[in-house]
Amino acid sequence: MRLRGLLSILLIVAGSPVAADPALDALVAAYPDFLVGHDDSSITWKDGTVMPVGDNTPRPFDDMVNDASIRDQFALAYPLGVKLKAPAVNEDPGRIRNEAFFRKMYGDCRNGEVKDRLKAVPWLSHDGGGTLMATSINGVADKLAAAARDLEALPRALKKYLVPSAGIYSCRPIAQTDRTSMHGYAAAIDINVHYSDYWLWTQQKTGQFPWINRIPPQIVEVFERHGFIWGGKWYHFDTMHFEYRPELINLAAKGWPRQ
Repeated sequence: MRLRGLLSILLIVAGSPVAADPALDALVAAYPDFLVGHDDSSITWKDGTVMPVGDNTPRPFDDMVNDASIRDQFALAYPLGVKLKAPAVNEDPGRIRNEAFFRKMYGDCRNGEVKDRLKAVPWLSHDGGGTLMATSINGVADKLAAAARDLEALPRALKKYLVPSAGIYSCRPIAQTDRTSMHGYAAAIDINVHYSDYWLWTQQKTGQFPWINRIPPQIVEVFERHGFIWGGKWYHFDTMHFEYRPELINLAAKGWPRQ
């Protein structure tokens, strides 16, 4: 098995050059501890695993959300920056996730594979935020700690949105699905729910969910600077939610939209 994996990696490195693919290039670059390369049809992991990425054929939104390919994760460009506006219908950049990809990288919390990889994160401790536990994989805990230091430097009036945090690690599915939440990988954080809005809560109260946001853009800017996308930029909004997705941040910084 190990020899076969090594041969796969050598073929990637020594084989014929493949056409550049900005999305897959960004994915490999974002997770160097795990990924070594890609071709037009697959990505290759350091352990030799070859995982199909799917094709560029447009798919219905619900199909992508419920059964995403790796390419589907890039179907919607993330709108980097602090000019906040209501997203278009089903504009949920980052909410489309290939579960096999993230489970292989972070582990399956249902089998106890995430808990042993948790690391303490001081969360605005000068403002009573205490300590949270995030995955050490991909340096997520360290990046959250760096974000926390920058957030602590913001004006005091903004701290109420951040403390108390609703937490990071929670081994649970996404609401109304059987797919693992990014919290199940300990790679996402929810800030203070008292100043947050969530599309499903709004829908349950009113039958509709027009976009609502109370989170200041200064907070969004800090998280994005450290590689975390924001659920407030989704049509199915989740304004307390930030998750580590550097591939989407880096593509957005380069102005890349999927054609």
